[in-house]
Amino acid sequence: MGVDPQPMRRWISGIEPPHELLASNGTQIFELECREQPARLLQLIHSYATDAQIRAQFQSLRALVSKEGPVLFLGMGASFCSSISGSVLLQSKGRSSFSVDAGEWLYYGVPTWHSAPLSILLTTSGESAELVRLMKEGKEQALALICNNSASQCWELSDKRLPILAGPEYGNATKSYTNAAAASIILASELLDISWQQDAESIVSSFSKCLDNALACRSDLEAFCRGAANIEIIGRGPAYGAAFMGALCIRETAGLRAAAHTGAGFRHGPNLDVDASHVAVIFALGCVADLGIKLAAECNRRGGKVILVSNREMHRTDILYPVQLCAVPEAWEGLTSIVVPQALALAMIERSGCRLPPRFEYGVMQE
Repeated sequence: MGVDPQPMRRWISGIEPPHELLASNGTQIFELECREQPARLLQLIHSYATDAQIRAQFQSLRALVSKEGPVLFLGMGASFCSSISGSVLLQSKGRSSFSVDAGEWLYYGVPTWHSAPLSILLTTSGESAELVRLMKEGKEQALALICNNSASQCWELSDKRLPILAGPEYGNATKSYTNAAAASIILASELLDISWQQDAESIVSSFSKCLDNALACRSDLEAFCRGAANIEIIGRGPAYGAAFMGALCIRETAGLRAAAHTGAGFRHGPNLDVDASHVAVIFALGCVADLGIKLAAECNRRGGKVILVSNREMHRTDILYPVQLCAVPEAWEGLTSIVVPQALALAMIERSGCRLPPRFEYGVMQE
């Protein structure tokens, strides 16, 4: 009687992890991957500037957007969040572009797909059921893929593809969000035929400094938020992607109720129930920085606490915790601002434990 063969292990990104990582807990993995971000970001920027195959992909994609119509970014979860930096950059330069939830698009948007000259699908795993279906159903569409797994179904189905180059990721999306956001910005810049290399090179140093500073004050951030019934993260433009990702990060790792809002969406709704049980993390950055500072003052007047993330030096009070970030070009604010909710989440799970166990293998991908 024969022995059934062992099923093939479906390791994350197709790479078997080192033995020491398999013994790590969720908190250790989360901190390790947070701190790995600057090096991975630098690798992506260098590759996108110099790799001949990637440069050729940019050239072929640039030819597609000479046609009229919106450039679409399609993703879910962290991938959707990371695309916002790219679509906002295109919008700000006069090119119609939107970030769309891929699951919604699959069921409701496909009949209008012909109007888009280019759709950019983002997926870390390359195995998400919705993204695989869109790759198959969009054979007649002009599609590009931004993906972290060159051994995936989506990668095999695509002939226009860009690697995220974040390496295997075993916890909450940290380095894959950062690198995918950078890839979206660079691709948008290439589609616009505008230079990005000088900004990108300066970003690595700024990002690393912002990350170190945020991690250094993480215990203070956690103490400031302790006992809050609600944590709401508010951003506009590229920083809305970081707000959305930051809320996912806190919910997935610490299990606390966190929600993301645009500045206008928060003002015309959740702002009305702010009281002493609330903490708002407000990104007051870029051309809308003054609106964020104004919203922070209003939350404080209602009795709520605010972590105010800006490029300005602000005075700390019992209900206002300012975090000063390095000033960066506006398109890149979705990267530098994410470090604050990452640091807050890390402090929370260091105190109470991580609710997200490391995932070293892909499970069943289902809709």
